[in-house]
Amino acid sequence: MKPFWQRPPKKTKKKKRKPKAAPQSDALKPLPKSKPAPWVPPHPIIPKAPSIEDIAKPPMTYQISPASKKDEKPIQPSLPTEQKVIRHRDEHIRKDFLKAFRSLTNRWRSWDIWTDFITMAACTISNSVDKLHFDEREKTYLRIIKKYSKQEQEIFPQLFAYVVAALEENPEQDFLGDIYTELGLNSKEHEQIFTPYNVCHFMAEITIDDLAAQVESKGVVEIHDCCCGAGAILIAASNVAKEKLEKTDFNYQNHILVTGQDIDYLVTMMCYIQLSLLGMAGYFKVGNALSDPMTDKDSLDNYWFTPMYFFPVWHYRRVWHSIGKLFEPNEDEIETGG
Repeated sequence: MKPFWQRPPKKTKKKKRKPKAAPQSDALKPLPKSKPAPWVPPHPIIPKAPSIEDIAKPPMTYQISPASKKDEKPIQPSLPTEQKVIRHRDEHIRKDFLKAFRSLTNRWRSWDIWTDFITMAACTISNSVDKLHFDEREKTYLRIIKKYSKQEQEIFPQLFAYVVAALEENPEQDFLGDIYTELGLNSKEHEQIFTPYNVCHFMAEITIDDLAAQVESKGVVEIHDCCCGAGAILIAASNVAKEKLEKTDFNYQNHILVTGQDIDYLVTMMCYIQLSLLGMAGYFKVGNALSDPMTDKDSLDNYWFTPMYFFPVWHYRRVWHSIGKLFEPNEDEIETGG
């Protein structure tokens, strides 16, 4: 037994022999050192011109989805979706109009309120320019407004202001026709079914062709609707004509004449109000287009003229038209050939 003060001998580790390297071939031998080659700038990469298919493809948008800490998902591309344009102010005006209108239904029927409002609004527009019918339509206005109390009378100018604001905010609509339908006034009894505005706009786009050539040859392009209703077709046609003429530097208000007729007095006044507020020159007749169509020999009792129709450019056109009629041969001259 060895004494405790003596240390045990150290264990020696056996050295592992390294395997001998295989003889290198000539291809693997390091190349002899040589001078570095001079730097040459890379050839520029010319991008490939995009094809028509690449241009037609919609741009890719990326949506970041929330990923948990444990399972993180990569970002996935998604195709873009059509953004719906919401006119907040236009919708706000519509709600304010309906709120003000329904405040009158405590004492009056909706049909009576609507009829009175449309009639007074039409008389107000007509009396600002048409002095021929001023006295008669002023009496009609005063007779209607006297039915209501002082507080109720103040609501009608507000309703008219809402119509002006709505058409100014968005001319591409049939505001009065939509309100008329929303209030349920187009019942089966009155048999009023209005064409949706987007359908009217599509019809106008495929119907209206080269207006610039017609304006240059005739000077005036007339758009007529023998069953105008609330005016959705005429409004859509006016907006399409405006877009086409503005591209050729023509003022649509000086060259587009809108005319309409309907057997229903109320809807004809709705059409007259909206086309007047949109700044279109024209006139409208209340009557049956089959038995009593528009002619040059009408008495003008049932005619309603827009304010733009009284502007100087249209006034001088009417004067020139009247002078031209003086030189036209009458029936006796045509028969005798004199």
